[in-house]
Amino acid sequence: MSTIQDRVVIITGASSGIGEATAKELASKGAKVVLAARREERLKKLQEKIQKNGGQAIYKVTNVTSHEQMEELAEYALKEFGKIDVLVNNAGVMPQSFLYKKKIEEWNTMIDVNIKGVLYGIAAVLPSMRERKSGHIITLSSVAGYGVWPASSVYSATKYAVRAITEGLRKEEARNNIRTTIISPGAISTELTETITDTKLKAAFDELYKDAIESENIARAICFAIEQPPEVAVSEMMIRPTHEKL
Repeated sequence: MSTIQDRVVIITGASSGIGEATAKELASKGAKVVLAARREERLKKLQEKIQKNGGQAIYKVTNVTSHEQMEELAEYALKEFGKIDVLVNNAGVMPQSFLYKKKIEEWNTMIDVNIKGVLYGIAAVLPSMRERKSGHIITLSSVAGYGVWPASSVYSATKYAVRAITEGLRKEEARNNIRTTIISPGAISTELTETITDTKLKAAFDELYKDAIESENIARAICFAIEQPPEVAVSEMMIRPTHEKL
């Protein structure tokens, strides 16, 4: 029996890409998954698919940029399943742009989703994890959290921030048996590049993403981190296509 059996796992950004793949993988191993995203129709279809395959899934429409909605999500998980074992902070956006183009609303969106959304997720689940002295918070960063290239300044800044927040959380909560993991993907076949509004820049990223690997590869890495015994913490993993040069 997998050690994931009966773990209660909240997954943000669960309606597509890495979040969807992770939900399917965890549910297949016996986890009770709590699906969160803004697109209800997709969440409902994913729930039905998981249940049809014998898994357990519930969902709640959630915008991670709302502290109140993230608190409600955690409360819902506790009400339905009685505990929260794992949070997968997966929701994120990547509207890359050059700074001189002053796409300020896109900067604000990245900060709200990629940084504040992660903080709101941590804040929502941490009290119950501290009370139980057990928990695991997994956050999706990026290879862009280790390097910066033209047009990635703000996006990279948000992913550097995610790494700093997660490392701080690790040092604060290790004594409470709360594990943290940073997963940093390279080019993955998701909807992420669809948020790029600069057409020339998007064409360049579409070319880069021709070598993208499937979301299921990240889902298996997340499962690996969760499956480790309580005394083992997988702190960081970087996963990219073999041919990626970034």
